[in-house]
Amino acid sequence: MSQTLVITGLAQGMGLEVVRILAQSGYAIAGFDVDADGILSLQKELDAMGASHLLETMDITDRQGILKFRDRVFEKFNQVDIVVSNVGIGFFGPFEETDLEKAMKCLEINVIGAASIFQAFIPSMRKTGCGKLIAMSSLVGQIPFPFESIYSASKFAIRGMVESFKYELSPFGIQVAIIEPAQVSTNFASKIHILPPEGSVYRERAGRFIDRDNELIKTATTPLQAAKKIVKIIQSPCLKLHNQVDFMSTFFLFLNKVLPKSMRDMILLNHMNIK
Repeated sequence: MSQTLVITGLAQGMGLEVVRILAQSGYAIAGFDVDADGILSLQKELDAMGASHLLETMDITDRQGILKFRDRVFEKFNQVDIVVSNVGIGFFGPFEETDLEKAMKCLEINVIGAASIFQAFIPSMRKTGCGKLIAMSSLVGQIPFPFESIYSASKFAIRGMVESFKYELSPFGIQVAIIEPAQVSTNFASKIHILPPEGSVYRERAGRFIDRDNELIKTATTPLQAAKKIVKIIQSPCLKLHNQVDFMSTFFLFLNKVLPKSMRDMILLNHMNIK
């Protein structure tokens, strides 16, 4: 029996690759993205492979729009089996110099956006007694990186939210999972890597961090490689709460478990060339 996947942020990167794999496997796809051109392109691609889909251009902050989207999904597919919250934006810069209005936008998209899409589909899953909710988080949701305080805060919030409502939803047969990549070779980081202004006491170290990050991204896991692992998580009959899809996140989370915090931090600062 075909399953229905709802996924946000599916017009590019890992989300796009996940959709391609699952659509080819017979899943019905419903989702939205702010990238109108990307949505149009994906619609044509799914049509060409004969996949059933409902794709829309929408912003994750449009909460009333999400509820209307939910209703259209049920009109077309009757049931939703999996919801993946994949929308997220980055945020880079010294905390002291952070524009808090922009920080609020990051938290609104990354945290409340995920909450909105999950909350919209939980009632139907609760009534059917099954379903999977999967949140895209990050390594920095467990290990904070310098110059990523706001982004880390949003991912720590995702972790806390999902770990909390897991207790509430498990009696109804709803499973949850968090996916925590470190680096995937997309243009995600390049969109946010802006040097602090001339005269900033943080400029030199932030520049070294950016240079190191750009170097690491050259050999990072590709979106397709990450998507293949995400698909395995989605298709698992019993979801594990915390999941990694690349070496760096697996490595640092292992160190986080076995090393004293001071030693872990020393390795992290050396790794990012900002000691």
